[in-house]
Amino acid sequence: MLTNRIKPILCALAFLLGSPSFAHSETVAIKAGRVINTETGTVETDQVIYIHDGLINQMGKNIVIPKGVRVIDLSNKTVLPGLIDCHTHLTDETSLDPIIELQKTAAQKAFESIPYAKRTIEAGFTTVRDVGTYRAFVDLALRDAIARGDVVGPRVYGAGCYVTITGGGGALTGFAPDVKLPFDLEYGKCDGPWQVRARVRELAHRGVDCIKVIATGAVLTHGSNPGAQEFTFEEMQAAVDEARKFGLKVAAHAHGTNGIKDAVKAGVASIEHGTMLDDECIALMKAKGTYLVADVYDDEFIQGEGKKRGMPKDFLEHDANLGQIQRDNFAKAVKDGVKIAFGTDAGVFPHGDNAKQFAWQVKYGQTPMQAIQSATISAADLIGKLSELGSITPGKKADLIAVSGDPLKDVTVLEKVQFVMKDGKVIKQ
Repeated sequence: MLTNRIKPILCALAFLLGSPSFAHSETVAIKAGRVINTETGTVETDQVIYIHDGLINQMGKNIVIPKGVRVIDLSNKTVLPGLIDCHTHLTDETSLDPIIELQKTAAQKAFESIPYAKRTIEAGFTTVRDVGTYRAFVDLALRDAIARGDVVGPRVYGAGCYVTITGGGGALTGFAPDVKLPFDLEYGKCDGPWQVRARVRELAHRGVDCIKVIATGAVLTHGSNPGAQEFTFEEMQAAVDEARKFGLKVAAHAHGTNGIKDAVKAGVASIEHGTMLDDECIALMKAKGTYLVADVYDDEFIQGEGKKRGMPKDFLEHDANLGQIQRDNFAKAVKDGVKIAFGTDAGVFPHGDNAKQFAWQVKYGQTPMQAIQSATISAADLIGKLSELGSITPGKKADLIAVSGDPLKDVTVLEKVQFVMKDGKVIKQ
């Protein structure tokens, strides 16, 4: 009888010890031909990267690999830290018109995002900041599914929704005024400093990782003027102040000059797009240490594929003159020393094409090393995870990618990532 009673206990114990949360993590040694050191901006050759328990344990030339340790041979590859995209929309993709949100349920949006996440990490982006979705909290559901291991994808830091004024650049617009939207499609709407504070408090309570405010009008919103300021300085200041209490940073969507200035003065961590920034904006950003996250690639998709696929006329008109203005101002910001973090607006163009932006950042003023640093160490600093991400450094998460060729000579080789590891686990080889 005693044996019969003990058997189920022993079986349960064996199950627990064999489950992922109780099992010992694999130790891995990677032989790397070339390693890009994003902290020093140098290249180190013939390195051994020793990984244990999902973290980088050590790296060097003369590390002895013990017998029995799994070895991954990347001795003919260039190895980099996992890339970080600070401006994605993982639950959307090239929908052309946000009104399509009314034709889909939240469940549909969630399931559709699964392949987007997979394509993103297989492209070498092991971490993303997801800066808003029309359907509130679908991004957080995807984040949590990835974290649980239910879905393959990058580590996600999500905003939960767009925090926007009524009828603003982050609102779902373009339908009759008597149409009543469901709760999750207008969750982020708020007007006045106290409503802004209330919305930020609610978002913090629901577990967001950052706050996204829409400071100016938007390109891909009906009835919007991208250059017009929407939130007032007082409203943006309220968002920043309230977010800071919860340990959250604020990203500000801002195309227009005045909106950029007030957002920077209010203390946001980053300006997203930054299309019409001028000398005063640049000086303010440098003084405040504000990051510029400029999607200098996606105009190619909007003006090319967008037109072919029937993107609404007003969206194309909004965008027509802004692409080159943004790129020229990006070049000026780079030249003048504004901090740059990599962000693509992926979702406007297909997920997985994120690395196409590197060539454009190089074309408009950055060196290949600077462009790589913008998507590694600088991006990690912006999202507040510099102690965990952004470089191949002992103690940091074992997020690594590898490519053939030398991205410092031809940055486009980053568009063909051949090896991806996240948290010490091989995703692509």
